[in-house]
Amino acid sequence: MKKKTIVDLFEESCANYAQNVFLWERDTEFRPTTYAETQKEVYRFGAGLLAMGLKKDEKVALLSEGRNKWMIGELGILYTGAVNVPLSIKLQSGSDLVFRIKHSDSRFVLVSGTQLPKVREIIDQLPLVDKVIVMDEDIALQDKELYFEDVCKMGDEFNKEQPGKLLEIAKSVQGDDYANISYTSGTTADPKGILLTHRNYTANVEQSRSRADIPSHYRMLMILPLDHCFAHVTCFYVFMNCGAAIATVPVGKTALESLKNIPLSIQEIKPDLMMSVPALAKSFKANVEKGVAAKGPTVQKLFNFAMKVAVAYNKEGYNKGTGGSFVLKPLVKLFDKILFSKLRDALGGNMKFFIGGGALLDIDMQKFWYAIGIPMFQGYGLSEATPVISTNFFTKHKLGSSGALVEPMELTIRDENGKVLPTGQKGEIVIKGENVMAGYWKNPAATAETIKDGWLYTGDMGAMDQDGFLYVYGRFKSLLIASDGEKYSPEGIEESLVTLSPHIDQVVLYNNQSPYTVALIVPNKEILKKDLPSFDSPEGKKQAIELIWQEVNAFKKGGLHEGLFPERWLPATFALLPEAFTEQNKLLNSTMKIVRGKVEKMYADRIEYMMTAAGKDIFNEMNIEAL
Repeated sequence: MKKKTIVDLFEESCANYAQNVFLWERDTEFRPTTYAETQKEVYRFGAGLLAMGLKKDEKVALLSEGRNKWMIGELGILYTGAVNVPLSIKLQSGSDLVFRIKHSDSRFVLVSGTQLPKVREIIDQLPLVDKVIVMDEDIALQDKELYFEDVCKMGDEFNKEQPGKLLEIAKSVQGDDYANISYTSGTTADPKGILLTHRNYTANVEQSRSRADIPSHYRMLMILPLDHCFAHVTCFYVFMNCGAAIATVPVGKTALESLKNIPLSIQEIKPDLMMSVPALAKSFKANVEKGVAAKGPTVQKLFNFAMKVAVAYNKEGYNKGTGGSFVLKPLVKLFDKILFSKLRDALGGNMKFFIGGGALLDIDMQKFWYAIGIPMFQGYGLSEATPVISTNFFTKHKLGSSGALVEPMELTIRDENGKVLPTGQKGEIVIKGENVMAGYWKNPAATAETIKDGWLYTGDMGAMDQDGFLYVYGRFKSLLIASDGEKYSPEGIEESLVTLSPHIDQVVLYNNQSPYTVALIVPNKEILKKDLPSFDSPEGKKQAIELIWQEVNAFKKGGLHEGLFPERWLPATFALLPEAFTEQNKLLNSTMKIVRGKVEKMYADRIEYMMTAAGKDIFNEMNIEAL
């Protein structure tokens, strides 16, 4: 039986849901495009690429914000049998962009108007690039450039002269043919190009739907970038396969304007769900709390009490209302009616749930959204697995976990020697399934290291519980290692410190066979200034340090969060840092994850200092200076 391709997936959806809205995009207002209308545009653009001479297996780089032409562009590329190379708009025009376009052997670049200056800056360094296809038409073109619409017009001519040719080529595409080269963030050496086949995608769509099916009348607002594998599959292809609708956020003239367009789009589109990553979850939560605080101390007290009641009743979701907590049900219903339903209105009023991925999501964050009535179902995956491996959903969930495995999928937990460990034991997550990548582009050594006998070694640490739920604890190779050789994954502690401590913005824990664990902390100066009127004075700085220390100690014996983590892995001291971890200083990668190795290298002197008596004193000069 032929392995299903993305072409097959799209053709089926167009046959089954022709008049359903597929895409929503805003100019002066949000306008709908049906599946049938999208199909016509894909045929026009794909045929235009053939008219330009694009051949099977050739590469097209795509650099754009999420919009209709991103999705039409990718489908058009795939219909020709060529390969799309989706690039992050967070990449700057320098070596990062040059490396990916050159390394992928891209022949064309498809680019939005806002991203075009980056391509123009480096075009002289890209001898393999024949043409740059520009999505927007209000731009004076330069050498090698042409408009997207002009390619579509060439496609109209091609389809007249050679009717059926595009579909003939599209239907000759095989499941094992490459669909994408998706680049990793390049946190250590050069980024690796993950080779994902058509069948990788269609298999992962089927697997995702085994856990979380989407009704065809649903609308989703896409707030994650489409080059992100999580958004690519769970937003684009799963929704397409279900006949549901995808809306994109309009691009602003500045990054801030684009951010402001998210709440406006939520109110207009009234989405049924959104995909989220921890950074967004935290930002949404902060907005909710800010809105509640603005209503005054009475409403705030009521909200805090309602939250406590709902959390006590819900427990971990699957066991809500069990034991004595069933007596809280009438109160939970009352608070939902008078309070939480109003907060849901702020997210459009139709939101049923979030799907969370990208990194660990703190259990308290999950409990917060569950109480509000919009569960944030945590999933787990990685780009090399196209990406979905497990997820929570209404039908089966346990807060704090990364959910049950999608089906079909094989998963084992292994020790450092590759030996399979029993249920409940922590080790490396190793999986097998049709969603496992074909390998890394032009990198057989890295491929052989990652895929062994068809099994993908994820590099993540996890464990399965007796109920079949996966728990993910962070990177297998970024462990804290105590002086006695015991190991522990830091990500859960770091996520909880950031989520539960208003004065801590970012944190990296460090222990490499050291006498004790230390923390590198980026403080939230804005909130510190607000909470401490004397912040700018020497005394105010000491009070700020004391506040942060109290928040760290809240996880220790006698503290509010006592018992969440073993005490020995909690920081014995900390270094406050003068600047945040950002993409600009290379301490965050393009998926907003902290690049631990680079942070440790940049602040090696501070780590060393914390191991001295002077440095262990939290009121040391360096900490005061950092504020």
